[in-house]
Formats: sequence, structure tokens, C-alpha cells
Amino acid sequence: MTDDISHNMKGKFLLAIPGLPDPNFAQTVTCMCEHNESGALGFIINKVHPLLTGRELFEDLEIECDKSIDTLEIYLGGPVQPSGVFVLHGPPFDWDECLKISDWLALSNSRDILEAIAQKKGPQSFMIMLGCAGWGPLQLDSELNDSAWLTCTVTEEIIFSTGIDQKYEKALMMIY
Repeated sequence: MTDDISHNMKGKFLLAIPGLPDPNFAQTVTCMCEHNESGALGFIINKVHPLLTGRELFEDLEIECDKSIDTLEIYLGGPVQPSGVFVLHGPPFDWDECLKISDWLALSNSRDILEAIAQKKGPQSFMIMLGCAGWGPLQLDSELNDSAWLTCTVTEEIIFSTGIDQKYEKALMMIY
């Protein structure tokens, strides 16, 4: 193996291979936001937090929120930094901390986007996640070379318009 990343996975979905025994990633779809020589960063988009509501999250962050936030789903983005709050979102992309992933998708984790979402003034399309999935230098490349993941291009429809229970199957259908 060389010291270069073999395939840049930024803007791709990683799908857990069927039967993957790791409970953190079994039947998951992970949206890859960064992949370079320093490692890789992604967010699971099909695991909803079983207990936390939008209202509770915003109360914990001491952010005043609109009543409609009560039903907002909070996702489990991955096992790394489980208390970190991240937002995968569509335009606009002018938030304080914003990493552009594609022409229609970005990742932010600044207070300004959370305050805007809490007041229904944020991006139209978004997912709020706790935690992330991270890989050290060349770790993901090694896993890809070992066929531990299936990959396909990220789609707006799967991230923002597909039901939580259908995301994995719909992404698999893009591969096969």
C-alpha cells in the first residue's frame, strides 16, 4: 500500500457490507464529508437517536426554539465525539463553520446554524447529528481495500427525502 489515499470518498456513501457484525455500523449509510491523507470523516444518516428530541437538544444548548422543534429527529452520526453536534445541510452555505461537500451539500457545527434552525430560519434541508464516524490516516483506505464497505455517490434524495427505514436499501439499489 502506498502513502496516498487510493480513492477520495468525499461526497460518497459508505454502506456497511451486509452481515457486518459491528453494531455501530451494521446496515448503515454513512455520508463521507472529508477524506485526505490525515484521515476520513463521515456521518451515519440512517440511525435516529432513540431518546433525544430536538427540544431537549436545544434546551441543553441553551438555544431558544420554535415549538415545531419538539418533533425534530436527532441522528446518531457515529461513535466518535458522541457529544459533538453537527449539521449536514443544503444551502445556504454562509455559516461560521461550513465545510462544503458538494454544490448542494455542506457540513456545519457552529452555533449560528443551530440558532437559525431553532427559529426555523436555517437551511430548508438539514439533519442534526450527535457524534461522527472517523478514520485515522489510511485506515479507511485499508478497509476499502479489504472490501469492508460498499460505495456509491451521495444523493440529495437519500439524505433528505428518503425515510429512515429505506435509506440503506435505496442506497444498495444504486450499487446493484
